[in-house]
Amino acid sequence: MGHNPEITRRILDWYGHNQRDLPWRHTRNPYNIWVSEIMLQQTRVDTVIPYYRRFLSRFPTIESLARAPLQDVLKVWENLGYYSRARHLHDAAKRVTSLMGGVIPKTWPELLALPGIGPYTGAAILSIAFDQQVAAVDANVRRVICRIFAVMERIDLPGVQKRIHGIATALIPPKEAARFNQGIMDFGATLCTPQNPACVSCPLQDLCLAFKRGCQSD
Repeated sequence: MGHNPEITRRILDWYGHNQRDLPWRHTRNPYNIWVSEIMLQQTRVDTVIPYYRRFLSRFPTIESLARAPLQDVLKVWENLGYYSRARHLHDAAKRVTSLMGGVIPKTWPELLALPGIGPYTGAAILSIAFDQQVAAVDANVRRVICRIFAVMERIDLPGVQKRIHGIATALIPPKEAARFNQGIMDFGATLCTPQNPACVSCPLQDLCLAFKRGCQSD
């Protein structure tokens, strides 16, 4: 299900020419990736960029974050909102430092046991930082898949979520999970947008079932 190498090839080709130049795209450091993914929860990319840079300037390593007083962390986070994210990040950094030797875990159960890391964030860290074959399905990825494969059922249904995740996983090429996951995220964020998707210039137009059926805006 979803294993169409042509879809994968075209997304990777599109990404190679259109990827967004984001600061966390220039590293595979799991700590940096983790910080970016926590900040990006419920927050726009352009808002996150200056906070991400400032946070890593103040806390460049997981050890420096773990040692810092919580009030210092909250001060750097100030005005980014959703302060529970900062508290969870700080708490998780202390756990990783004290219990795991400062090494961010590479396994699903260990990551999900850390405060503030749910299924999507865990998948993003595993795939982007460690290039593991794990699908990171956010709203952008979900929308792209639902349109290409004409998934019209309610996406809050467990069976539908499982189907979408299965398609996303099948599309990941061997040893390119990081690049593909970031590529399909950018594809959804900038081309296959919620409103007025750029279907005319979409490289997947001829493969998109929603476009063929005229229901891409539903």
